[in-house]
Amino acid sequence: MQPHRKRQWCIRKVTARFLARLEIILRLYLLPYDEEYPVICFDERPCFLIGDTIQSLPMQPGQVAKENYAYSKHGSCCVLAAIEPLTGSRLAHVRTNRRKQEFANFMKELSAQYPKAEKIKVVLDNLNTHGYSAFYEQFDAEEAAKLTEKIEFVFTPKSASWLNMIEIEFSALSRQCLNRRIPCMKKLESEVLAFFKERTLKKIKINWQFTQEDARKKLNRRYSEVNSQNKKFG
Repeated sequence: MQPHRKRQWCIRKVTARFLARLEIILRLYLLPYDEEYPVICFDERPCFLIGDTIQSLPMQPGQVAKENYAYSKHGSCCVLAAIEPLTGSRLAHVRTNRRKQEFANFMKELSAQYPKAEKIKVVLDNLNTHGYSAFYEQFDAEEAAKLTEKIEFVFTPKSASWLNMIEIEFSALSRQCLNRRIPCMKKLESEVLAFFKERTLKKIKINWQFTQEDARKKLNRRYSEVNSQNKKFG
């Protein structure tokens, strides 16, 4: 998938650091499948719990469902999810918070999901809870060290969430699962986990097509602002 539309408004200030991270991730996405070095994309999505204050009209054959404009708020929760684009393997948690504790526990389960892996490369953003310190705050030093040795974080550039393939999965989640009012966390968790389980069983993969060469051509003006020698790629 080529994320052209998002790319137009997500790229603001391009620096050499931005380009370095951009190309590291694009090269990572080109690597062939290797069960000892899986590439995983991870992120978190906040969800608001919303209920009806007035009962909606029952559905009728041939008609779309109708909702009253009035609704009630029931707080919020967070979906933590990861996908291995080349195999379609997924992992998801639904939690009340997205602190270091939730992040560390998710990464521990992710690690256990890949017992043969020498190194798990995890693409993720720069949220302050995303880091190896979360392991040491949640687990004893021995367990934290094992996770730190096994998991390698690959951070996206700032304002470039489109580079993380899990965003494609979250887009599908929003359209197919979270496009209606869900009043409680228990129901939301049930539906979200069922969504990810079904897509894992179907082995729905992501075919990423935006390459390093594409970036150098399509973003050539940005590359040239960093270094005039990059004009040759335009």
